[in-house]
Amino acid sequence: MDTTITTGGEILAADNTLVPLDSATLSTAPDVMARLLLGKRSPNTQRAYARDLQDFFDYVAKKPPTPSLVTQFLKLEQGQAINVVSQYKESLMNKGLSEATVNRRLSAIKSLVQVGRVLGVCNFVLDDIGGEKVKAYRDTSGVAPEAIGSMMKLIDTSTVIGKRDYAIMRLLWDNALRRNEICQLNIGDFNASGGTISILGKGRGTQKETIKLSRKTIEAIADWLIASRRTKAKSNEPLFVALVEHFKGKRLTGEFIRKLVDTLAQQAGIPKKMSPHRIRHSAITKATEVFDGDYQKVQKFSRHANINTVLKYDDNRKKQEFQATITDTLADLF
Repeated sequence: MDTTITTGGEILAADNTLVPLDSATLSTAPDVMARLLLGKRSPNTQRAYARDLQDFFDYVAKKPPTPSLVTQFLKLEQGQAINVVSQYKESLMNKGLSEATVNRRLSAIKSLVQVGRVLGVCNFVLDDIGGEKVKAYRDTSGVAPEAIGSMMKLIDTSTVIGKRDYAIMRLLWDNALRRNEICQLNIGDFNASGGTISILGKGRGTQKETIKLSRKTIEAIADWLIASRRTKAKSNEPLFVALVEHFKGKRLTGEFIRKLVDTLAQQAGIPKKMSPHRIRHSAITKATEVFDGDYQKVQKFSRHANINTVLKYDDNRKKQEFQATITDTLADLF
């Protein structure tokens, strides 16, 4: 049975009968979507959830997700809710969106429902709405270390900007840091004498993790701080900042680091699309090769919560090696 939420605060069923909602309940209900977004620590996650829920309510009601509209949706009966979300999922698949995108948008809706249930304004569940099967880590191979090296050689380390960019690239490669982990670094997180840096790792909340740095990375960060005259800056000030007019002194964003990597890769003539995470993939793949079979060491380096993720990196690397060997063997037969 098709079900649509109308702008008049009613549920329009397939037989054109209107099911009115209690206006008093709508006016006093909590702002469930706001509660959901506030519960997410990462601004990137908040923006992603907001975009996905905007898309859902654009489809369902042709209007933005106001608190009243969100409450209307959460007040649906179980069958009505399943029907509405199922239709939305079908529309996403008909658009040809990737499985990961479909699952992410469904996850946002399910999270909204979960918060609504906790706040006592929702009685249905969406357990029957299954996600699409996704093959995780389709390509974890990254690129060869020589390619990363060619990117670093392009950086003019005689300039302040170059010293900053080189330090960032060393963190991406030597420690396989994620771009957001680099953006969140403060000056106080860097311990030159101890050769460490403290990061807010993925899924760690507010608890920082201290990791060792290579000699080259220590020197690169120290060189950047000296050149930028920030050695005496406050410990809570960002480690890496913008140097261009209008943004000077502002904390770098993840988008800046993405563009930095992409630009260097294009200048180096690397055919593969590069990103900060591709450098991380490359570093982890090389680590699985160097420490062949010692997955626990690689896991400590990559900081993956599940060692099975490290195994996938190694499986992909070995699969390519085996395939190349067999291909060469067959080619040599005649």
